[in-house]
Amino acid sequence: MFFAPSKEPTAARLSREEAAKRVCARCPVMVECREHALLQPEPYGVWGGLTAAERRVVLARRRRREMELKKTSRPGRIAAAG
Repeated sequence: MFFAPSKEPTAARLSREEAAKRVCARCPVMVECREHALLQPEPYGVWGGLTAAERRVVLARRRRREMELKKTSRPGRIAAAG
């Protein structure tokens, strides 16, 4: 349920992923599982209620946020007023 069989049709994949996410939603260690998958990073399967594609989005957002924080925290740099 958490990992795709080879050549899985799209409709079957979406159904399987939703079923796995329902299991994750009831799991007491969902947040820890998700963080593990993000830190590794796990390239396949549903971990912590997120698919591999969803984890890639989270990681990209985290990288952008880190870059923005680095830009605004440089010594001698004046942050633009919003």
